[in-house]
Amino acid sequence: MASETDEVDRIVDAWARQRPDLDFSPMEVLSRVDRLSRHLDRARRDAFRRTDIEPWEWDVLSALRRAGEPFQLSPKQLLQQTLVSSGTMTNRIDRLVGRRFVRREADPGDGRSVLVTLTDDGQVRVDAAITRLMDAEAELLRRLTASERDRLATLLRRLSLGFDAAPGA
Repeated sequence: MASETDEVDRIVDAWARQRPDLDFSPMEVLSRVDRLSRHLDRARRDAFRRTDIEPWEWDVLSALRRAGEPFQLSPKQLLQQTLVSSGTMTNRIDRLVGRRFVRREADPGDGRSVLVTLTDDGQVRVDAAITRLMDAEAELLRRLTASERDRLATLLRRLSLGFDAAPGA
């Protein structure tokens, strides 16, 4: 496998000939991450399209599904998990209510607040989407062994934590 080359190898080799004074090892890693990100984005969009949901709908529905029974969160909790503005979240909840994927319910602990609850239709939709998504993501990683996947996950976690801990992250 070490003898295989890809487009990033060709780009890095061309740059190295033109600018031998620079270290192109960051490009070898991050250009591949960027290219893989594009493949992942396409696979995710396809999985969601085949389930008839939009990526933004996935964000909300999956947050509710991951919450476990009774599959409900407050709008504030949804905001924290999806990192959108409150106005955007209100609009998203309204649209999901319109599609009958979620419903608003009074919060029994605070009569002034509401909880957003995943409906049966919403659960069917998000469960189908996660199944298609995991199939698509497994396909993207098919050339790696389980041990290689674990190693890559560990390295990417370390890199990600560095950004998550950085000021302004």
